[in-house]
Amino acid sequence: MDWITLLRSQQSDFVKRLTSGSLLHCQTEGQYSELTIISGERLKILREFCWQMAEKYKRVSSVRDVFISYLKGKLGEEVVKERLADLICEVNYEKRFGGDGKIDFTLTTNPSVGIEVKSRHGSIDRVRWSVSSEEVAKNAVIVCILIQEEIHEAQSEYHLFLAGFLPTRMIKLKTGRIAFGIEQLLYGGGLRCYLEQFQSSINYNLSQYDHKISQILSVPDNQLVKQNLLINEDKQEIDYLKLGHESFAKGEYTDAIANYSQALNLYPHDAEIYYKRGISHYQLGDYEAASADYSQAIQINLNEPRFYVKRGLASYQLGNYTAAIDDYNQAIRLNPHVAVAYKNRADARSHLGDNQGAIEDYTQALTINPNYAITYKNCGIEQYFLREQQSFNKAIKMNPHDAIAYKNRGNARADIGDYEGAIDDYTQVIAINPHDANAYFNRGNARYDLGDHAGAIDDYTQALTINPNYADAYYNRGNVQAEMGDKQQAITDFQKAVNIYRKEGKLEVLNDARQRVLHLQIEDSLDILNF
Repeated sequence: MDWITLLRSQQSDFVKRLTSGSLLHCQTEGQYSELTIISGERLKILREFCWQMAEKYKRVSSVRDVFISYLKGKLGEEVVKERLADLICEVNYEKRFGGDGKIDFTLTTNPSVGIEVKSRHGSIDRVRWSVSSEEVAKNAVIVCILIQEEIHEAQSEYHLFLAGFLPTRMIKLKTGRIAFGIEQLLYGGGLRCYLEQFQSSINYNLSQYDHKISQILSVPDNQLVKQNLLINEDKQEIDYLKLGHESFAKGEYTDAIANYSQALNLYPHDAEIYYKRGISHYQLGDYEAASADYSQAIQINLNEPRFYVKRGLASYQLGNYTAAIDDYNQAIRLNPHVAVAYKNRADARSHLGDNQGAIEDYTQALTINPNYAITYKNCGIEQYFLREQQSFNKAIKMNPHDAIAYKNRGNARADIGDYEGAIDDYTQVIAINPHDANAYFNRGNARYDLGDHAGAIDDYTQALTINPNYADAYYNRGNVQAEMGDKQQAITDFQKAVNIYRKEGKLEVLNDARQRVLHLQIEDSLDILNF
């Protein structure tokens, strides 16, 4: 009997025991357990992290949706961390550009081996886990977690089941996504052994390769001919890369540049080598050479945010702030969740006198990464807000019917979390101009942030009465309706937003709205089946 057949047989037995509640439960870290219980201080820490994420990305989706999404994922990751312990390392979100990059963990002994965790709540016979072709390509295994309780803010305890896993080599997927149920998974008790064997096979292949090279190099020159020339060329390439990396790690940037240049003669299409050589030039103060290397890396790979951020830094040092901003814009487009891109763009905007743009970017950088608090204070953001409000106050005092001044002060108050003050200002705008759809929309956002769902819906509805093509109003109203449990109305609003975004050519928000429609349709179908 092969190991796959064995694990599938054990999985079938596990599903029967899961149905009856007869599960293996071990609380010792690093040892196998089918059940994990998360509560108390451990759950509190996870909640606090997820609320931070919800606040960070509340403009992308509703606060509750973001909170639930993150908590679902973090609960699943806790199970895997507890079961595999020191076998794996968690991806460092702060150091890894582009977020986790569809990888949740890597093997401690080999960071190139990725592990993706999928968490779902639902009935055993209907729950499905889905995976994309990108996730399949980047990971060695997909680990599936089943959550017994529905995720919400007040839940005091969660029972999580290690539902099983799938090696990605067993998933035949080149494009799109695929979904699978619990019966298709392999028994979770074999996960640790599989990963250990996977690592052993990698080490074995590498040792076999080294042994083969040693054998070839030991043959007399007159018996090697062409083969020996090829292996020497490979050996030379490896040495230059290795020397380059070693010099780079030691801060010996002149040597790093020399070695990377030799490696590029062998690997002229390796973007990472250009990137590392560019950093070396930058560290030596040669910003033009650094910019040229970053540009080469970008030509090879147009979709890597790191390259644009670094070229933006080089342009900034050269005094070309407009070019720097262009690069940061591109980096943010590719990944809107990297604090350093906003922080750097704020610096460039500040040099160009765009104080409002700078304040918005510094605020966003702080939201994503509070470690930028020192920069925040040094750049006088708090004083800037104070000056701005004083300016608005003065304008309003001079002309109590200045709707623009009220709106600007409302926006400034909303940016610093003074939602009640923002609502007062937007209400003044509406009193002056009852046909200002944006004022209703902004007041709806502020009311939503205060938890006034009914008031938010009323304001979004009024904005749509004035402007029936206000896609963002449909989107935000859909979010509130979904949060209140009115899925059919939410689907209707998201679909209207989809139609308008399509006409306007706003592809990013169009795709997001489509995903919201699909997610709600699936949830609605499951509700009907459960009923």
